[in-house]
Amino acid sequence: MSDQGHDQRQSERITINREFGSIEVFISEYVSNISRSGVFIKSKNPLPVNTLVNLRFSVILDEIETIEGIGKVVRVQADPTKGPTGMGVVFVKLTNYSQRLIERLFAPFSS
Repeated sequence: MSDQGHDQRQSERITINREFGSIEVFISEYVSNISRSGVFIKSKNPLPVNTLVNLRFSVILDEIETIEGIGKVVRVQADPTKGPTGMGVVFVKLTNYSQRLIERLFAPFSS
């Protein structure tokens, strides 16, 4: 096949938490909490439900580590009177390394 190297996507993906060019962009859009299955991304302009996103964000373990993968917007919080505006994103596919980082991040809470 001549298209082996091409990523076959059903829809366009948006990059979340790319390397920020300014502190203003960082302040307006960032991962504010994480679970084993996804993240809440604080954003003044949340994306629509079902949008696929490229995720790249940092967590602190022994060092600053980067989690990367693909997520899908499953919930939007657009009303600031009900809490921070943003979107709930479920992990669809993480890199193997990122999956291990999440396991390490939550290991102290597993009993």
